[in-house]
This record gives sequence, structure tokens and C-alpha cells, in this order.
Amino acid sequence: MRASNTTRKLTLGAMFAALAYLVMCVIHIRIVAAAPFLTYDPKDVILAICGFTLGPIPALTTAAVVAFLELITVSTSGPIGFVMNLLSSAAFLLPPAILYARKRTLRGAALGLTLGVACEVASMLLWNYFITPLYTGTPRAAVAAMLLPVFLPFNLIKGALNAAITMLVYKPVSRGLRRAGLLAERAAEPNITRARSLCATLIAAAVLAACIAAALILGK
Repeated sequence: MRASNTTRKLTLGAMFAALAYLVMCVIHIRIVAAAPFLTYDPKDVILAICGFTLGPIPALTTAAVVAFLELITVSTSGPIGFVMNLLSSAAFLLPPAILYARKRTLRGAALGLTLGVACEVASMLLWNYFITPLYTGTPRAAVAAMLLPVFLPFNLIKGALNAAITMLVYKPVSRGLRRAGLLAERAAEPNITRARSLCATLIAAAVLAACIAAALILGK
């Protein structure tokens, strides 16, 4: 049974890594017109689902694999870009993966994703200030001037988009994986009602719509 579980986890990890890499290669959306070098891709949605499904350590390992594949195939920012990609993904996916592993409830997932967005926004302001000048050649004073008008809205919209999409698709994805025999059956969350589930879905959809509207405005 242990070998079977290990094989299943390795299979899922490889599947999540391949899917995250694929969407990273295919989808690139400009969010802030003033910074065309900042583009959104939904790979962190896949990584967050990996964190919910397999736990924080496998999710972090998968994020590192995806960042490395990006480094050796499509990235133009070299090892520093690899570090930035991994830091960004880790800041977003680790809080929900850790919290959900301890409290596998709808509230745990929502709170974890909210913390993930906050951690990503805060950490990327810090890392952009210190690291961006190293690989772009932009003076640190110029990067500092971009933190609030450029990096803050970009990372806030990016994180909120990823959180909202994750909330909308995680349950259907997990049900599909269970039906395929790739994920063990788990007891349903006690005390959850259809009304609570619908409310969470509507909130996630509203956040998604707000993020799309903000991206359209800032992208002009």
C-alpha cells in the first residue's frame, strides 16, 4: 500500500509539474501597461492545487521543478529569474498548503489562499527591490519608484486571480482525480452546507471578475 501511495504521489506530482509548465508556456497576459515585462500566467493555480492535494513539501518541490524547466527552456532572466519565480510561487502556495494540511475545510482553504496572496504581495515588493536591479540593470532608485504603482498592483491582481481560480476549480479537479483513482477518497467536510459552498463560489467569482476588470484598466 505504501509503495502504491508513493507511486500515486509521484504520478500526481509529475502531472501537476507538466500542466503548470504547459500553462506557463502558453498563457502570458500583460496586466500593467507601464511594465510590459510583467506578465501573468496561471501556473501558481496548478501549484496551489498540488499543495492542497499532496501537501506543502511536494508542492514546493513541484514549483522548483517548474521554475527549473522554465530556466532551461524559455526564460531569458537566467538563474536570478529562476530564484524570483520560485520565491513568488513559494510565497503564494505554502501558506494555503500548510494551513489546509492542518485544517482540511472550506474555511481553511479560503484563509490559506488569502494568506498566500498577502505573503506573495509583501515578499515580492521586498525581493523586487533587492533583486530586480541585479538582472535588469535598472537603478535601484527607479525600481523603488515602481514598487507601489507597478509591482504592488501586479502582484495583488496576480495573487487574487490565482486564489479565486483555485477556489473555483479545486473541488472539481479533486473529484476528477478521485474518480480516476489518483487520489484517495476522503471524508466530506462536516458542517459544510450547500449554501456555504455556493457563497464561497460566488465570492471567488466576484474576486475573479474584479481582478479581470482591474487588469483590463491597468493594461490599457
